[in-house]
Amino acid sequence: MEIEFPLEFLVHGTPVSFQAKNAAAREDWKDRVKTASSSTIPHPHFVSGQRMAVTMYYLPEGSMPGDIDNIVKLVLDALCAHIYLDDAQVERVVVQKFEPGNVFSFSNPSTTIVDAITGPKPVLYVKVSDDPFEELR
Repeated sequence: MEIEFPLEFLVHGTPVSFQAKNAAAREDWKDRVKTASSSTIPHPHFVSGQRMAVTMYYLPEGSMPGDIDNIVKLVLDALCAHIYLDDAQVERVVVQKFEPGNVFSFSNPSTTIVDAITGPKPVLYVKVSDDPFEELR
């Protein structure tokens, strides 16, 4: 079955950096991302060969330690051979953190974004689209 894009999902917990020394923690985080995405796709499904865009919004419990860019690689790797064939297909990545008190007022949020904002923290919102230009129009 084909995956219908865009797809959105939430990964609960603190993202693990690609630079983390604990290999088991890195693999566990990738498994959590893959498991969270599985609830939004048909089973069985074909992996997409299309051009991709990935949006990530991280909502921590408090001030985020570390750099926001360090969470990108493991998320993209987790979706490889599961949502898309290769992360080289990802042409656009948007990543932003929303620490407490700094949440943007979305004009037309999806229910998944609303769940991320109003639900328990920390949480990572992920959107995968087969249109790398959709947010630019």
